[in-house]
Amino acid sequence: MSSIREPVVAGIFYPGSASALDDTLTRLFGGPASSSEAALESSVGLVVPHAGYVYSGPTAAAGYQWLATLGRPAWALILGANHTGMGRPISLAQEGTWRTPLGGVPIAAELAGRLVEAGLEISGSAFLREHSIEAQLPFVQFLYGEELPFVPICVMTPSLPELMRAGEAIVGAICDDPGVVVVSSDFTHYEPHAVAQQLDHKAIKQILSLDVEGFYRSLVGERLSICGGGAIVVLMSIARTLGWNRTRLLSYATSGDVSGDRSKVVGYAAISFSGGEHG
Repeated sequence: MSSIREPVVAGIFYPGSASALDDTLTRLFGGPASSSEAALESSVGLVVPHAGYVYSGPTAAAGYQWLATLGRPAWALILGANHTGMGRPISLAQEGTWRTPLGGVPIAAELAGRLVEAGLEISGSAFLREHSIEAQLPFVQFLYGEELPFVPICVMTPSLPELMRAGEAIVGAICDDPGVVVVSSDFTHYEPHAVAQQLDHKAIKQILSLDVEGFYRSLVGERLSICGGGAIVVLMSIARTLGWNRTRLLSYATSGDVSGDRSKVVGYAAISFSGGEHG
């Protein structure tokens, strides 16, 4: 994989020029970038969607607005879905810079190295055409500039023990300065609006209660179309281990709320995970 990853969905999922992208994000956030200048006191987690910004942008912005109030993280892990089937069941990239129209974001090589030592595997092919992680970077850049290092991790839906081992590896690697674990996932795909709401809120209830095993059983047994479901399992296991018991549904919507077509929609949710010190 090249040390520079160029964007693959700029101009498709989000505007392709810096000025148009900044205007879009300013509108989604209701004004210019604003985040606490204080350092984040303890690590937190966040689930946000990754569809085209016209559809999922308001839901994603609600998640990042919550994050912005807590202080500046030292790093971000961005766990995305794997839509292409390329790479390992759980893949990371260890070095390089990812570009968007707003500039380049460096991979946190030291943190990525600790994750590799803990057992996660490097696979550059997983990221070549994958959009779910890329779609989060403009939000991160809008709030924190280009200096916030991150680690991209692409997650399929392997066995529950494999996902939980990944969670354990991450817990062991993030013991230094506080940061944020972001999961990029949409929820139910291409069901009628009412059906999507029913399926999603059942799954969200399991997520909020940190019912890792129950959510995984539903994900696999009921063949839920939550594209980042494996990544959500990893985050839930991290949250349960680290005591991020304060969970909250920050926003929920479907594509039908924007398009008006409720015959086949995609669901979007922003969900926060934190310890007792964060709201």
